[in-house]
Amino acid sequence: MNANIPNLKDKVLLITGGTGSFGNAVLKRFLKEEVREIRIFSRDEKKQEDMRLALKNDRVKFYIGDVREPSSIAAAMRGVDLVFHAAALKQVPSCEFYPLEAVRTNILGAENVMDAALKSKVERVVVLSTDKAVYPINAMGMSKALMEKLAVAKARLLAPDDSTVLCATRYGNVMASRGSVIPLFVSQVKANQPITVTDPSMTRFLMSLEESVDLVLFAYGNGRQGDILVQKSPACTVEVLAKAVMAVFERAVPIQVIGTRHGEKKYESLVSREEMARAEDLGRYYRVPADDRDLNYNKYFVEGEQSISKTEDYTSDNTHRLDVDQVKDLLLRLDYIQDELKSGFPGQ
Repeated sequence: MNANIPNLKDKVLLITGGTGSFGNAVLKRFLKEEVREIRIFSRDEKKQEDMRLALKNDRVKFYIGDVREPSSIAAAMRGVDLVFHAAALKQVPSCEFYPLEAVRTNILGAENVMDAALKSKVERVVVLSTDKAVYPINAMGMSKALMEKLAVAKARLLAPDDSTVLCATRYGNVMASRGSVIPLFVSQVKANQPITVTDPSMTRFLMSLEESVDLVLFAYGNGRQGDILVQKSPACTVEVLAKAVMAVFERAVPIQVIGTRHGEKKYESLVSREEMARAEDLGRYYRVPADDRDLNYNKYFVEGEQSISKTEDYTSDNTHRLDVDQVKDLLLRLDYIQDELKSGFPGQ
């Protein structure tokens, strides 16, 4: 099921971090529409050049810059109708070692994007977040959580008739994207090496790149001021994922347990129980509306919410759990897996 794409005819779109996995996927979808121009904003000139040579499409324009630098994003924002903000530091370990870098990119960079969009009167800004922003225990998740808070706070201050809508999407692990464990497992299986897992019982949500694009398009067509939109997703244990990769490549290798990495959770949450108490169930998605409380201290200090006490988080532990065959079926739908199957094994 694909999201119904809103009318994008003659629109100018900007994708920050547009040379990454998400940028490539959303660009592929948009090029099928009658968009006037798609702007790819990133700081990696080599990736931009590779994308330019591969596409050879006049509707795609490339802007070198960094979301940390307000003037560079402001220049790219002029005349834009819609922004998908995907630029971020996404690796948990690197953000743990360099947390201030995560702050500069994931929080201050996001503020630069939203401020530039407001000044240019962009129709809609969709900022991309992660399940790690819910009850965050690592610097990456903390920075993304503050990015969400920033988007909601800015949205709350906008006038009802303001021309710009700020909203966010939040999703779990995108299969085979940059930083995903799947390419590691595949390389280990193809090399006939043990698959290294941190904790076999650890659970993670599973989502395809196509579904991540569906989610942001749903946010574009349906998001309201300050919304956080979340796609319901199945999950599996890391052990099941490892066995599914072996099943795909029809090769059995040992599973080596190396222990939980620094900053790693046993399971991920997509919606906290506080959010679930007021979330709207839209079928395939949850809408978490902006918290519209003001600084009325009673609501924060002496008055409680009974509904929160009766609600559970939406986590990779209590969502629909997939078995090995079901995960294998999901993996076989990925272009990355099909390409790896065609390439064969080393030495063959």
